[in-house]
Amino acid sequence: MLFGASKPIAKAAATLGRAWGRSHAQGEWMSREEAIMGTAVRVELWAPEREQGEAAMAGVMAEMHRIDRTMSPHKSDSELSVINREAARHAVPLSAEMARLVSRAIDFSKLSDGAFDITYAGVGQLYDYRAGIRPSDEAVAAARPTVGWRHLILDREQRTLRFAREGVRIDLGGFAKGHAVDNSVAILRRMGITNASVAAGGDSYVMGDRGGRPWSIGIRDPRRDSGVVAVLPLEDTSISTSGDYERFFMEDGVRHHHLLDPRTGRSPHALRSVTILAADGLTSEALSKCLFVMGLEAGMRLVESQPGVDAVVVDAEGALHYSSGLRDGAAAPAQ
Repeated sequence: MLFGASKPIAKAAATLGRAWGRSHAQGEWMSREEAIMGTAVRVELWAPEREQGEAAMAGVMAEMHRIDRTMSPHKSDSELSVINREAARHAVPLSAEMARLVSRAIDFSKLSDGAFDITYAGVGQLYDYRAGIRPSDEAVAAARPTVGWRHLILDREQRTLRFAREGVRIDLGGFAKGHAVDNSVAILRRMGITNASVAAGGDSYVMGDRGGRPWSIGIRDPRRDSGVVAVLPLEDTSISTSGDYERFFMEDGVRHHHLLDPRTGRSPHALRSVTILAADGLTSEALSKCLFVMGLEAGMRLVESQPGVDAVVVDAEGALHYSSGLRDGAAAPAQ
């Protein structure tokens, strides 16, 4: 399995030789894929009965569509769009889910000293990666005052959100897919599925094992579409990759990609990709954005401070870097 984007890796490595000791001969592996949230959503699972497997996969896809309807900045009736239209004028009531996500976003902003910031959309909306358009320095300077997590006035008790100034916009693209994967995994578990993988673009979760062995997760080479820079044996782990190759255009030899530094409104260039392993997708996706923007040294310090989190980083020169939890050889460089 290749991802363009925990439990300890040692656990996964230790189970490499475990026998396929369940009554799996009576079941089957099955998979389903759809385009949702602007990316490929795929679920693969083992089920003892086809009807159970089909129902579980349908449940995952329904949840992905629900989150897209709620959190898409491109759907005028989404909860996110209502917030962006109205929150500068008055406090907007939030669903419990949205309130939790905004609260977690603020926490990540504080943790990363602003490297993660859902208000980056004030500048991010000025880019058109398909058309190869970036805003002028003057346009960025004019929009930057609308960017800053301190503009978010969240009342956790009343569950409302207000913007402190006009022009503020939020975008949950920094961790909405990770959240969707988390919810999908919870659905699979409720439906009795114990061995599966769920992926939404560069964000995924692997449940249990694959045929008695850990899932073999390949981390993509940022400069070769079919290349792999490392392979990880994983179980019950969330994996998120942020890379400068996902949405970008080149101009005069400079790569302008979608991973913007909220503090500058521009694409950082110290790294090519960041892969985070964690217990849940919301955390892994948010931290992948944090590390990418913060850079190798500061970003790795942040990762090392978080229990149960590891990272694989490809820097601007193509060199590979691991966090301390992966230096025991569980992450094998690709040959």
